Amino acid sequence: MYDLIVKGGTVIDPSQGLNGVNDVAVEDGKIVRVAPDIPPEEATRVLDVAGNLVVPGLIDVHTHVYDGVNGNGVEADIGGVRAGVTTMVDAGSSGCDTFGGFPRHIIPNSATEIICFLHICRTGLATTPDIFSPASIDLDKTIQVASENGQFISGIKARMVSPALEIMGMEMPRAAKRAAREAGVKLMVHIGDTEHRYDPNVIRELLPIMEEGDIVTHLFTANPGGVIDANGNLVPEAQEARDRGVWLDTAHGRSNFSFDVGQRILDQGLMPHCISTDLTLPGRQRTVHSMTEMMTRFLAMGFTMEQVVTMSTMNPAQAVGVDDRLGSFQVGKQADVSVLREEEGDWLLYDVLGNSRTHDKALAPVVTVKRGEVYEAGWGPRPWGWEPDRA
Repeated sequence: MYDLIVKGGTVIDPSQGLNGVNDVAVEDGKIVRVAPDIPPEEATRVLDVAGNLVVPGLIDVHTHVYDGVNGNGVEADIGGVRAGVTTMVDAGSSGCDTFGGFPRHIIPNSATEIICFLHICRTGLATTPDIFSPASIDLDKTIQVASENGQFISGIKARMVSPALEIMGMEMPRAAKRAAREAGVKLMVHIGDTEHRYDPNVIRELLPIMEEGDIVTHLFTANPGGVIDANGNLVPEAQEARDRGVWLDTAHGRSNFSFDVGQRILDQGLMPHCISTDLTLPGRQRTVHSMTEMMTRFLAMGFTMEQVVTMSTMNPAQAVGVDDRLGSFQVGKQADVSVLREEEGDWLLYDVLGNSRTHDKALAPVVTVKRGEVYEAGWGPRPWGWEPDRA
């Protein structure tokens, strides 16, 4: 007997080229079979999801879930298993001085899987601004904490923003790169200076220090320091970074996603790898809302469903280094499943600048399976649920 069959949905798994009606069988928290018409009597429990999309568990590669620390952290399960997302990457909410709460309080109390990137600032995002002097960085302790907590920490996070850049310049991201290299983890760098105070050409110095496996986040930012220069041209270092294996993440957030900038980047031949939210409490209320709405925004930009699923499952699993067990329905992988519905309508999607796109379909979560356990979707962040605005 299987523990669970997720039955009758349209299975989209880019890692195996699957796109059609199939059943997914689960046993002992693992994927054990994907095939049409698995007899329901062969399972202890059957989820009938006919008419819905069934994809490998969504991975949100840029979030903030240090709930209760600085007023911005979202309770992980609200943005996670109750929102169609099985794995969330916390992008630098904690630093070496504040990380201890994650393994003690946050991770054990969350059904959603949490993977951490440690901020190069010793206090993480518990202070604003995060870096306000060179003493905000304790390089040795950062390397020690990352090295001793490899089961939780997959990378180091740096933010290319003022006043850190005015105080330390390129010394700051170079210190983060050194910490990542010595701890044997990845580097994730936020681009786009929301203070609009530092030289926007800093991007051309930053990208060459990033190596294969590192992550650039906020690719579609309209703030200074992004990959589009003052003349609207893509800086050549951006394509060079992608060509050598740097991952490009779009991370919407409250102030770092522009449809127009994204379109210019796409028109000049640079494709992002990952869709993510940069989810925070205020962001969930104002501009970010949910991972499924972020996916809908990419559909509105002309991406295919297969591309959107790839950018939310297989690619982020590879970017974070967990593709040995996540991001796919291959037999033996962890039983992480996101069931989504396509809502027909006349939908209006906004970026952070108030510009809009329309689309005739919107994605919303129905049910999530994490390690074989089933979680129904919550109500959603909008007064009316999960759907975007209507045109």
